[in-house]
Amino acid sequence: MLRLTEVHLPLDHPEGALRAAALDRLGIPGDELLAVRIFRRGYDARRKSNIYFIYTLLAEVKDEAAVLAKFAGDPHVAVAPDTTYKFVGQAPAGHAERPVVIGFGPCGIFAALLLAQMGFKPIILERGKVVRERTKDTWGLWRKRELHPESNVQFGEGGAGTFSDGKLHSGIKDPKHYGRKVLEEFVKAYAPEEILYVSKPHIGTFRLVKMVEAMRETIASLGGEFRFETRVTDLDIDDGQVRGVVLESGETIRTHHVVLAVGHSARDTFQMLHERGVYLEAKPFSIGFRIEHPQSVIDQARFGKFAGHPQLGAADYKLVHHASNGRSVYSFCMCPGGTVVAATSEPGRVVTNGMSQYSRNERNANSGFVVGIDPQDFGGDQHPLAGIDFQRELESRAFVLGGGNYDAPGQLIGDFLAGRASTALGSVIPSYKPGVHLTDLAAALPAYAIEAMREAIPVFDRQIKGYAMHDGVLTGVETRTSSPIRVKRQDNFQSMNVRGLFPAGEGAGYAGGILSAGVDGIKVAEAVALSLLGNEDVHGGAQAGPQVY
Repeated sequence: MLRLTEVHLPLDHPEGALRAAALDRLGIPGDELLAVRIFRRGYDARRKSNIYFIYTLLAEVKDEAAVLAKFAGDPHVAVAPDTTYKFVGQAPAGHAERPVVIGFGPCGIFAALLLAQMGFKPIILERGKVVRERTKDTWGLWRKRELHPESNVQFGEGGAGTFSDGKLHSGIKDPKHYGRKVLEEFVKAYAPEEILYVSKPHIGTFRLVKMVEAMRETIASLGGEFRFETRVTDLDIDDGQVRGVVLESGETIRTHHVVLAVGHSARDTFQMLHERGVYLEAKPFSIGFRIEHPQSVIDQARFGKFAGHPQLGAADYKLVHHASNGRSVYSFCMCPGGTVVAATSEPGRVVTNGMSQYSRNERNANSGFVVGIDPQDFGGDQHPLAGIDFQRELESRAFVLGGGNYDAPGQLIGDFLAGRASTALGSVIPSYKPGVHLTDLAAALPAYAIEAMREAIPVFDRQIKGYAMHDGVLTGVETRTSSPIRVKRQDNFQSMNVRGLFPAGEGAGYAGGILSAGVDGIKVAEAVALSLLGNEDVHGGAQAGPQVY
């Protein structure tokens, strides 16, 4: 199979144009091109007057050697990489020990799936409810101001990614094509096949619910055991080795292999790890607001006359500004045609996040508008859990500013820039539920963050015309951008000082988003499998090379 890159075609090209483009690139007769399919499709919108698709195609030809010789040295015609996933091993018949996976978000899903596919029959522990019950509880906060601390946007089957835009792209390095494995498993679980080739794939919340259920059923059919509404309260650690996990019920599940995939909001778990002496450290994260504009404004700014083109869909953006006070301000988790959602997991606190459906057809665009902070800003250089205390302080402050009833504090962009409280909405109606209480958001964040954000908005307006529109709405606060801690691990993916404990995903500080979390789950599952098979023991250090199936 050959890979053809940088194939340019107009937005409205006919279906047969792909084959014609492949023949034109290769310069071969039609009967020598056996098949052609899309490997990747993106678009170039740098010139709004001439937006076009950029394809990477896979082509099967009769005489591949002859074509390769003809294009020797041409990087745009080459042998396609092998993206087939290869398991590192398989559990032998009668294998006794079962690994435990704590958390069933994207990382936990793929760790459990891979372990199940390799025959290790994992036990999956999830503190929240199954995804459909969890969805009802989440709507309880949005519609009735009723928070369920163990079943919400953060906790429950599917993890925080279930209530998001469902973005499936990432900037991680992926030489082994683990990301392809993630996407292929999603397609098996009823995701649209286009996620395999579009440059910025997304799924949306409603589709993610069905997919999560399908993947759970697959894992269960392979021998995985699920326990929902089951919170892990302690680890049994003896002489630096995990011996089991202790549940809130008092039960202990014995195992020497624990995947810790708890997500970035499992604050009580982080506290328990610290008390047990597991090595962890504070890490940078970001704080800010959600910012909303009419989606039509973003479409026009990004696509010009092509705004609304069905092949382009709702426009997104990615922005960054290095402020004069040394802070970096950037857009985060941009949700085209989406809504701002209540994302707290603790009573008396307000947290915002963004969500989109697959259609991305809501009136507003929203994005995190955040400022990067370092451990020194919140005392993380003195205590590893200081970031959690800092997040809680900001979230409690937002709860009070919002009126003390889970409304989010909000402000018009024009008023934020002018330094005055907002008293009435303009043309942009905020999407956050249960509601928005207008105020002055300068009190919601540290002065250095407000200063940097006020500087960034006019800069961003030069890139996205309308970004600084007076009636745009800011809602606060966005604090759960990433985990405030990192549970450090060795090259064998085990904790720095606890053998058999495999920190993984966003909560442990090793991922940021659905795709990267899924990839990290695969990597950790492989490490667990090698340890279980004796190719790498729980004391660390590789032994025999893995057997590939």
